[in-house]
Amino acid sequence: MDTRELTRQLVAIPSHDDERRAGDHIENWLRNQTDASVERDEHGNVIARRNTGADTSLALVGHHDVVPPDDSQIADGEYVLEERDGRLYGRGSADMKGAVAAAMVAFRDATDLDCELVFVSFVGEEQGGVGAQAAIEAEFAPDYAIVGEGSTGYSAPGTTDVAVAHKGRRGSTITATGKAAHASEVEAGENAIYHASDAIDVVRGLDFPTTDVLDHDLSGSVAVTEIEGGSAWNVIPEACSVTVDERTVPGERAPLERVEEVTGVSWSVDQDLPPMACDDADFAALVVSAADQAQNGEPEQVVKPHATDAGWLAQAGTTCIVCGAAEPGEAHTADESVSWDVVERCERIYRVVAEQF
Repeated sequence: MDTRELTRQLVAIPSHDDERRAGDHIENWLRNQTDASVERDEHGNVIARRNTGADTSLALVGHHDVVPPDDSQIADGEYVLEERDGRLYGRGSADMKGAVAAAMVAFRDATDLDCELVFVSFVGEEQGGVGAQAAIEAEFAPDYAIVGEGSTGYSAPGTTDVAVAHKGRRGSTITATGKAAHASEVEAGENAIYHASDAIDVVRGLDFPTTDVLDHDLSGSVAVTEIEGGSAWNVIPEACSVTVDERTVPGERAPLERVEEVTGVSWSVDQDLPPMACDDADFAALVVSAADQAQNGEPEQVVKPHATDAGWLAQAGTTCIVCGAAEPGEAHTADESVSWDVVERCERIYRVVAEQF
């Protein structure tokens, strides 16, 4: 079975609220098409290994869950697929079943391995990486990994690049408390919105975090994105909450805890998706070389603005890069699609890296 047919099969399987069918298909394909050891953990992650016992391990990493489809992408409970202009359209084609299929075929076809070659497709990536976290807690710890999230079209349209770093995301809430009173008696109350405003001023004054990864500048950001407070037009508010979106970079965080210096203000973290930075220039260069062999364009090392499962793996000690078929703006859209040429290119990249690793 070739990469295109496997991609069609995977994209056709709904996996936005139940990933079991997609996981079943991946597991059965690996058992039937390879001689690898294959396991399905209690969370639904599918993990396969070849050449076990080698000194160093390289993992090809994907995920088979997707975000909920647009109404146009589903009919009678099944996903709608369409092929035109050299692309496959359908929910999950770009994010990221095309790259999963490419990794599976590369895993099957790679020869003359000097490393333990691992394939893994996680569940729950779209829910904050719950599958990856569960696997890591169960001691899933490859030495190196290529995570197949999108890296195409960053340096030039159609070119599949190699991301050596990506930002993380820390979402947090500032909570301000005060004392309610009638608005005609301002002095009798304590205005929570004023406390929140003072905290927002602190956030506005923070420098964005920055770092350097393999000579590439990576800058984060901090922004207030939501505010909620007050109960009526004539009541001094006793509560106000503010949502903060921070894009984090490896090794640096904005000191948001400073908002707690404001009277009546507390701060809590709601989500913390870790960033990723490749810590091995030779590994990054190997993947760039493989990408160069696989296409006419000139791939470059780039950085991604979005968090991926590479962040969880890197935090656990795996040396990661990101290389995949999806292009900026393709994932999570009503007309999501992936280029056939790029899916097949990714299969060649993954196979060459495995054979030259």
